[in-house]
Amino acid sequence: MIPKLKNWVLHDYLQVNGGAERLVINLTRGLQGFGLGVSGIYQDFSNSGELHGLNYQITAGFLMRCFPRIPRALIVFSLNQSLIRHADCVIYSGIYAPLAVNHQLTGKRIYYCHTPPRFAFDLEDKYLERVMLPFRPLVRIMIVNYRKRYLNALKRMDLIITNSVHVQKRLYSQTGLIAKVIYPPISTKHFIHRGEGDYYLSVGRLEKPKRVDQIIRAFLNMPDRKLVVASGGSEFNRLKLLAKGAANIHFTNWINDNELADLLGRAIAVIYIPLDEDFGMSAVEAMAAGRPVIGVAEGGLLETIINGQTGILLAPNPSPEAIASAVQQLTKEVAIQMHASCKHRAGQFSTEQFLLSFKSIVE
Repeated sequence: MIPKLKNWVLHDYLQVNGGAERLVINLTRGLQGFGLGVSGIYQDFSNSGELHGLNYQITAGFLMRCFPRIPRALIVFSLNQSLIRHADCVIYSGIYAPLAVNHQLTGKRIYYCHTPPRFAFDLEDKYLERVMLPFRPLVRIMIVNYRKRYLNALKRMDLIITNSVHVQKRLYSQTGLIAKVIYPPISTKHFIHRGEGDYYLSVGRLEKPKRVDQIIRAFLNMPDRKLVVASGGSEFNRLKLLAKGAANIHFTNWINDNELADLLGRAIAVIYIPLDEDFGMSAVEAMAAGRPVIGVAEGGLLETIINGQTGILLAPNPSPEAIASAVQQLTKEVAIQMHASCKHRAGQFSTEQFLLSFKSIVE
């Protein structure tokens, strides 16, 4: 039975063992007397995530657990949340959990913004294009309603924090609200150098915005270079089919933190080229292990990777040819020379620094 707590981190849900999930778990563990509240915990997270010893609670009632992930989170955090009604402090994370702030009657209200909900702002039209034409008017009304509620929730916060300057600027342009930047926590003691392997590593989730397909196409033209794709996602089967017959490309699907740390610690370099990434914890985790990153000069990666010192920044929307050229340039010998610079850079984003910043705010 979870003890009665007065301090909470509320997050949408634990879907996969991704950056946002690891952040809220680190935050809950690191702040004394805090519990973690989520609307659901899903199989991909359970397969690789770790909640041992953490005070956590699924806030959805039994009947709500039959709902799909997004409607479930939206409804759960819109309903009366007795968990936080008389809290001393609540840290909201995600895009649905902040709606619960209307039910918090006492205490501090802090919002950690990974990104504003882009389907409700700059990418609304692109999102609607994926909806069948007869349903678009209804979906548009739903988006407008949600956007209004999201903005009202943010205006009730005592403090808004973003995970990067990139997201800070995006939030201001879309809402007019000013935020403080606290970079996400990187476990620099967990991600360490573990030897010299003979492969390059892709750690981006297998979803279209991560552009892992471009990485695979690059390695299809480099049969002498090995690629390990260490993640899962909705594109898993399509990308495996794309790489069919390529002996130099290996897929792991989702793996746990220890397996990921081992792969990172032995890779020649990491390749991570997401579209307009908010921050990109994976790139810094790689650098913590002394591994340079082939990234892209977009979004939050501009705040972490130092071109020529801790990796290579490709021009936006990189082609397979550009990726292949960077791989040929970033040999094992060159990567080893970047080892010290990578570790030094990653140290600026440590878990200790993250928690110190939050403790000064909470206390």
